[in-house]
Amino acid sequence: MVYALVSIILSTIAVFVTAHILPGVRLEGNSWVTALVVAVVLAVINSFIRPLIFILTLPINILTLGLFTLVIMAAMVMLASAIVPGFHVDGFWWAMAFALVLAVMNGFLSTLTL
Repeated sequence: MVYALVSIILSTIAVFVTAHILPGVRLEGNSWVTALVVAVVLAVINSFIRPLIFILTLPINILTLGLFTLVIMAAMVMLASAIVPGFHVDGFWWAMAFALVLAVMNGFLSTLTL
């Protein structure tokens, strides 16, 4: 339980910082609350929807040597943008950039907690 809470807090920080780094991604309103909601929604999407999409697109993923995973990550960010009010992504390429920077930030922050 504590690990999940720490993970969500670190993801919230990563979403907040990443949204302020990239000009094509915006958090409106109370930015920390919106970042928290985005982190939770992305966690739920990545837990339930992403594995199904990954299995359905496995042949294309094998043909592209795993690079299609980046497209799936960007699609999950676009889905979160459609669900969360106050979180706006300007397009597919900004969603892909957000997903990549967020993955790097989460990886860096998770190494600090170990």
